[in-house]
Amino acid sequence: MARRRQTVTIKHVAADAGVSLQTVSRVINNEPNVRPEMQERVREAIARLGYVPSIAAQRMSGSRSYLILALNDRTRTIADWRARQGSDWVDQMLLGGMLKCAEHGYRMIFELVDTHNDHVERELLAAIAALQPDGVVLTPPHSDNPLIVGVLTRQGIPFARIGSLGQGGGIPLIMDDEGSARKATQALIDLGHRRIGFIAGDAEYSLSHWRVEGWRAAMAEAGLPTQGLLAQSDFSFAMGAQAARDLLGQAQAPTAIIASNDQTALASLDVAHALGLAVPDDLSLISFDNTPVVRFARPALSAVDQPVAETVARAVDLIIAAQRDGTVPDGPVVVPAGLVMRESVAVVPRG
Repeated sequence: MARRRQTVTIKHVAADAGVSLQTVSRVINNEPNVRPEMQERVREAIARLGYVPSIAAQRMSGSRSYLILALNDRTRTIADWRARQGSDWVDQMLLGGMLKCAEHGYRMIFELVDTHNDHVERELLAAIAALQPDGVVLTPPHSDNPLIVGVLTRQGIPFARIGSLGQGGGIPLIMDDEGSARKATQALIDLGHRRIGFIAGDAEYSLSHWRVEGWRAAMAEAGLPTQGLLAQSDFSFAMGAQAARDLLGQAQAPTAIIASNDQTALASLDVAHALGLAVPDDLSLISFDNTPVVRFARPALSAVDQPVAETVARAVDLIIAAQRDGTVPDGPVVVPAGLVMRESVAVVPRG
């Protein structure tokens, strides 16, 4: 029977180098006040023994935990997972956050918190006490929840707020939702569309309002009306379908629709087909998010490509900088989104 290889620990490194555990920890964490020759001895021991620093070893210095806590909304996340409808917000969030954490020698811990829970403060404090994170990444709607923001501010923990302008503290990051909506609207205007409908997202999210504002601004600049062309949704397929029926059921129906997320765009496509409308010959569609499912729709949907991974990676960079030396940006950090044009958009139909 093969013998199990013994795990190399910080104690082995200390014994091999002939130094204390605290000295090894300081070298691992790049702490000051360690003589160059001592650093060299420890690094040689690490290389010789094949030691891989653990979170526990890194935490021995007491100054950092090397953990970043990412929070997402429990209700919506679990609903998306159970629906299995192709939303990949969490995947992209972890992709950007975990890879960036790894670059810095950190780990990302992902937690779900119900922003509507009356005990959200207690729930968050319990997570902080258990994990002692160096920073926290908030996603909508947590980003603008005053209870959550208040807890983190009082705790003195650096935190990033994605999809927020940052009133009340924290490091705000936005994905230029207003500018993206303007760009999508202008793309349709350039193709000759004059009646462009917009399906808004959940009103609880600031980004929903920014997207509407971008659409309104582009329409106003082109001298085009918006009356009767705005429909409300909550990012769900069902509400998106109802919003699309409201828009397309008008006597003067829009020739194009911009939907605030992929689920409402897919719902709009479904409604269009049910009404006998061909996309894009009778109706052009542009979505927000650009999750994998829109590429496999028929026709493939044009979409604003939300840079979720890039934004969360940037958030991690900013949190670590703030934790180390208090450096924070003066205003919201803007991570621009792209616009991917596919087969769901065409010139305005004649007639």
